[in-house]
Parts: sequence; C-alpha cells; structure tokens
Amino acid sequence: MCIAFTVAIPTYNGETRLPKILDKLREQTRTEDISWEVLIVDNNSRDNTAQVVQEYQANWLELVPLRYVFELEQGAAFARARAVREAKGEFVGFLDDDNLPAPDWLAEAYSFVQEHPKCGAFSGQIHGDFEVNPPENFKKIQVFLAIREHGPLSHQFEPDKLRLPPAASLVVRKNAWCESVPPRPTLTGKLPGVMVQGDDYEPLLYMHKAGWEIWYHPALHTYHQIPRQRLERDYLRSLARGCGLATCQLLFINAKTWQKPFIFVRTILGNLRRLALYLIKYRGQLKTDLIAACEFEFFLGSLVSPFYVLNKSVPAILFARGKT
Repeated sequence: MCIAFTVAIPTYNGETRLPKILDKLREQTRTEDISWEVLIVDNNSRDNTAQVVQEYQANWLELVPLRYVFELEQGAAFARARAVREAKGEFVGFLDDDNLPAPDWLAEAYSFVQEHPKCGAFSGQIHGDFEVNPPENFKKIQVFLAIREHGPLSHQFEPDKLRLPPAASLVVRKNAWCESVPPRPTLTGKLPGVMVQGDDYEPLLYMHKAGWEIWYHPALHTYHQIPRQRLERDYLRSLARGCGLATCQLLFINAKTWQKPFIFVRTILGNLRRLALYLIKYRGQLKTDLIAACEFEFFLGSLVSPFYVLNKSVPAILFARGKT
C-alpha cells in the first residue's frame, strides 16, 4: 500500500491525551481518496503511552495503519526528526498530542499541499481551548502557547523576520525536510529544567534557505488544549523567556558569516532599548501586569540569546529557573 500522508504525533507521557486526538483522527471526513497513516512517536515516556496505543491498534481503522515508534532521545525536535525518518507518506502532518484537529483537517491539508508544489511546509489556524478563562488582553501573548489566528486569507510567512508557524499543526513535504534540514537539531525544545524554544522554527528556516515556501492556510483548523497550569504566571514568564532565548540562534541560520557579528550586536542593542522603554512605560506594573511581564521576559531572553549561542549551558539553566 502506497501511503501519501502521514499524521505524526510526538508525545511524552501522553496516556491521558492520546485518546482524545486518536478519536478525532478516527472521525476525519473526506478521506476516501487519501491513503494515510498515523504514526505515534513516543518520546521516552514514563507512563502507559505504549499500552494506550496498543489498545487503539486492536480496534483501529481498517485501511489506515496506526504505527508506534519509541524515540529515546528527549526533546520534541528529536521526536519530529524521528517522525520524518519513519514516515511512509510523501507529506507529514504534525499534531501535538494536545492539539485536536477539526474533522476536515486531513482533507484540507492534503488538498492544499497538492495545489502548492513549491510549498515545503504550511500551517493553519490554531485556536485556544482553555480549561479556565485566560487573563485580560491574553491575545497579545497567545503566540507563546502556539495559538495562531492570522485571518481568512492564505499567505506566505516571512521567515527572514522569524514570522513562522509553530510545529503544533505543521504539514511538511518530506523530501523538502530531508534535503534541507540537518539530521541533528541544534535547538531541542523544552527539556526538564530548560524552557528554550525555537525548535519548531529551526527546520523551517533551513527549508526556506533551500528555496521552499512556507504558507498559512486559513481553512486548516486545530484546537490547542490549554490546562489551568499553563496560564499560571511563572509558567508563562518562563515560556516567554525561552522563546526569546532562541532569537539569535535562529537569526544565524540564514545569515552569511560576515553578517553574524552585526546580528549579535544588533540583537543586544535592540533588546536593551526595548527593555529600557518597557521599564519606563510600566515601571512598577511588571509585578501586576501579566501581559507586560511576559513581553518583558521575551525581550530579556532575546537580549541574552547572543551569549546563549556562545555558551548554551549557564544562561539557559539560569533563565529556565528564573534566577536572573
């Protein structure tokens, strides 16, 4: 059987989340003419993730393979790289285990990629599905939780400005990834004690560098499950910090060697200016205004990001633990 599309689900300790997403995939519509599979990449789980997959395999869709692989090396970037290597489909659609697809997600993804032969990757609208109401003005920082709603019109992203989609609902052309992306990622994703982000942008920047287009498809809908604890102040501040900490590393990917010293200096000076303006504007409000505090942490992480490129151990650990 020739597989056209692989739905890849990287998961870590996902025994309680996987049933929801697998049920959503079982209910996909307009898939009669699509040969597809589901690939679970267990990223070194310590719970009953493997058992949950086995139970679903026993009563799964007859014409849709449900496969399981175990990736020992911790980090979402390693799980995604493993998924691409293992995928039998020409296209690989990533879904986080807490990101539930709309009933027509697969059909919309397959249709779009057929119509855009120069598209190396694309994503759609990722809506927040909150356990509790988010704080006021949360939309200003919802990007840190991979919530993206860019409107009703298709358009290309702007990789040179680091305007890119997250991996939570990303579809890639397998040969574009394999031809462009180094086999081992530099940015690994969140690890215990380390919240450095940017791992989902890294492969997209390499694809862009190789000439592939990165698109936004508004008819592609998923719903990101946001539990109460992900809206807590400390978590959001750490997350924003981690996003900033990857800034310089990402800017270096498509830069020429002679440009890197200028990027290094510009990143430091630009974020020093932003931090100064924030301190003037908000003064004593950073302890009470969550949105301003998260934006401030992002600029702070971006300020440190050039030094993180030089020495990844100390700054990442300090920032992840909030000791700065």
